[in-house]
Amino acid sequence: MDIKQLETFIEVAKLKSFSKAANKLFITQPTVTNHIQNLEKELETVLINRMGKSISLTKAGELLYKKALDITNAIAMTKFELDSFKGSIQGNLDIISSSVPRKYLLPDIIHNFLKDYPDVTFSITNNDSKEVVSKILDGEYDFGIVGAKYEALNLEYVEIMNDKLVIIAPLSFREDLNDFDEISFKEIENQKIIFRESGSGTRNAFEKSLAELNINMEDLRIVANIEDTESIKELVSLGTGLSFISDKEIVNDLKLKRYKVLNLKGANLIRSFYFVYHKSAILSPLGKTFKEFVLHPCAKKEQNNTSILGGDNDIK
Repeated sequence: MDIKQLETFIEVAKLKSFSKAANKLFITQPTVTNHIQNLEKELETVLINRMGKSISLTKAGELLYKKALDITNAIAMTKFELDSFKGSIQGNLDIISSSVPRKYLLPDIIHNFLKDYPDVTFSITNNDSKEVVSKILDGEYDFGIVGAKYEALNLEYVEIMNDKLVIIAPLSFREDLNDFDEISFKEIENQKIIFRESGSGTRNAFEKSLAELNINMEDLRIVANIEDTESIKELVSLGTGLSFISDKEIVNDLKLKRYKVLNLKGANLIRSFYFVYHKSAILSPLGKTFKEFVLHPCAKKEQNNTSILGGDNDIK
């Protein structure tokens, strides 16, 4: 058995897809098929049931999957320990994250991690929170960072940061209001609203806050649903409508006076960000090291900290 064949078999088993395994391993789909066929030929048994687009492991495949994980993890651990002995731990970490932690949390984490492990590389993928969770459940990623919980039996969420949602409004809106003044829902219910897309942590948090106020989304004049926060801020600055974004997104814009920043009276718009991982995923040694690096400070963080790395990034 070839180690590349085993690695390919593991990814096909996890992702239940030849094409996804090919993308994950940066090889072609015919190469994936060839690896699996050669493995089955060598072992003289069928490892994977192929029923149309559906893929599942045979009994022999389930047995090999467990053994293959043991073998590849043993090899990875050996390489990791040898690299540690030589003082040069190497490898690539794939991380998937929603937009706010990707911009305002991950850079600090990566910067500090690289102080200890300078030869490690990172690949960062951006998706909304719902899609991050979906990809972790599908086995495409071992862990990620999200701004909303989507409960699943196999997932573990650990809070690592929080922020606050604020209203941003065109400078022409209510000239009597200053930055961080409070306004009621009644004062904005007839205004045009620009929202993040369905599935984003920002939208999810705001929908929950509205529900606590017994307000339905249908009560708002939503004129656009947009994935990109920068596009939302530009539309607000042009006078298109109001929006709700993280207070971490407004720091530089406050100096530029691009729009007004307001608080919604009576609404709890504090939200948490979570490091989420699959409970049963078997991590590589490097993956375990990174996970511990991220989670260990959480047990020691003070009540008012907003970042696992110390420091307070909230807007006062």
